[in-house]
Amino acid sequence: MLWSSIILLVAAQLCASTVLSRRWNDLAEKHSWVETPRGWQVKGPAPSNHIFELRIGLKQDGMDKLIENLMEISDPTHARYAQHLTKEETDAFLAPHADSTAVVEEWLFFHGIDTSSTQRSDAGDWIKLQVSVDQAERMLGTKYNVYQHEPSGEQVVRTLSYSLPKELHSHVDVVAPTTYFGTLRSMKKRNVLQPNKKPLTDEEAALHFGSDAAVPSSCADTITPTCLRDLYNTSTYTPTQTKVNELGIAGYLDEFANTADLQSFFKKYRKDAVGSSFSIVQVNGGGNDQSNPGVEANLDTQYTTAISFPTPNIYYSVGGSPPFIPDDNTYSNTNEPYLDLLNFLQNQLTIPQTLSTSYGDDEQTVPFDYATSVCNMFATLGSRGTTVFFSSGDYGVGGSDCLKNDGSETVLFQPDFPASCPFVTTVGATTSINPEVAASFSGGGFSQYFAAPTYQKASCLSAIADAQLMRNENSKTGRAYPDISAQGESFQVFVYGFIEPVDGTSASCPTAAAIFALLNDFRLSQGKTSLGFINPLIYSTASSGFTDITSGSNPGCVTDGAFTAGKGWDPVTGLGTPNFLKLQTLVV
Repeated sequence: MLWSSIILLVAAQLCASTVLSRRWNDLAEKHSWVETPRGWQVKGPAPSNHIFELRIGLKQDGMDKLIENLMEISDPTHARYAQHLTKEETDAFLAPHADSTAVVEEWLFFHGIDTSSTQRSDAGDWIKLQVSVDQAERMLGTKYNVYQHEPSGEQVVRTLSYSLPKELHSHVDVVAPTTYFGTLRSMKKRNVLQPNKKPLTDEEAALHFGSDAAVPSSCADTITPTCLRDLYNTSTYTPTQTKVNELGIAGYLDEFANTADLQSFFKKYRKDAVGSSFSIVQVNGGGNDQSNPGVEANLDTQYTTAISFPTPNIYYSVGGSPPFIPDDNTYSNTNEPYLDLLNFLQNQLTIPQTLSTSYGDDEQTVPFDYATSVCNMFATLGSRGTTVFFSSGDYGVGGSDCLKNDGSETVLFQPDFPASCPFVTTVGATTSINPEVAASFSGGGFSQYFAAPTYQKASCLSAIADAQLMRNENSKTGRAYPDISAQGESFQVFVYGFIEPVDGTSASCPTAAAIFALLNDFRLSQGKTSLGFINPLIYSTASSGFTDITSGSNPGCVTDGAFTAGKGWDPVTGLGTPNFLKLQTLVV
């Protein structure tokens, strides 16, 4: 009888083990690439004992409701307009269902993970844990390799596909690092400067002071803060809400903003700001090497501070891009820059009312699950009252040969991400004055991932229909961008103490962000809340606050001219360039 009991007990345990093993080994693919992403080369298998940080994004139980709420509080005709959420309220929307948390913890326990050692976001929607390559491969049914980015030499540990147990697909949105290779680039045109354009002399620069809103004629060829302040009518406005209003600038790729260069810039172009500066917040090991100023970082901070002065500016130096060291079996950064910054901001009690980012990727190089999770996190920032700006890109309708990466070799206009996210405000580029015209590199087009949001359909419908005749396979219902535009050529930037002229939507984006930071200041001075997510506003009651750009085109994908600027919204310059004085009367 005893032996019978023992045999039954052992049989039951074996059966339970088999059932459990079958449950967690019943894998289904989550995402895969058909080929190694362009620009990357496989160097060999990742060492099995290499330790890295794995991030699991759980499905947020209230995300649909958060987005519904965002569209209500961003609609200027809605009774709840501009009634932004607190951190605690957004956390409640982002929290996963208890069942999702429980089943993911069971899965982790099955793979020998001590769940008490993991790190959780405040909302509980992100779990971070340190795993070995061997562990991750067993959990995700994949093989990790070391890949090298040919242009930069950077090495990362990634995989071309990953899977999850079928039971987890309804509970987990994304796992990283997996198939996102992170070819993040700054939006400086062709990533080069303009050595043939001479900077302004001291005498010429002296003409760029004053506040009479008369745009200096030299602004047709050379852009300074005074050009922008006069051109967009902010020169007579002085911010007053400096204790509550802030402007944030996101910095990646070891781009460091230099405070000495900022003082040189102020002495030449905004003397009343001399002695002021920006603060630096280092995220995920982001650096602050003042001996190594970055062109992108200096461009961003010099122009946001000069236009928005004396509004406090914060430069977020985001880490995550050092090279992988093959023989290092300790923790290494995983190069997930958007996740690093967004998770950091969501965990803060207060965040800037305006955020500018001059970086992006080709949309097709970002896994859809990853792009969706990141885009939803931008919706969260909007819900908390932050206006998020992104550059539209510097390759017109697409760079290089514009081949699809699905193995079909089909040529297709290539949208940028996060520019294509419907919850950010995307900024294209103009050039010249009297009138402004579209800059030929201004990124614009239509998302292949995200549908056209309701706030765009009325304004852009006819333009989308006309523009899409260029490529039959381009989405006719995708989110259209840019939303607005601003000057983007010949910006005078101090780097290592010398002036370098720079082009790119990386110049347009901080310009637009600084102008809207002033609009936030104005609203706060009237006892109102910040603007938050502005797209429903600017496509409706505030659309007349922009100067329409009606000439120019944005070639790319080996075309002479793709989309063209025209009356109303267009996929080159969006709604046009901001007129602060007009917008001031429309945002109250």
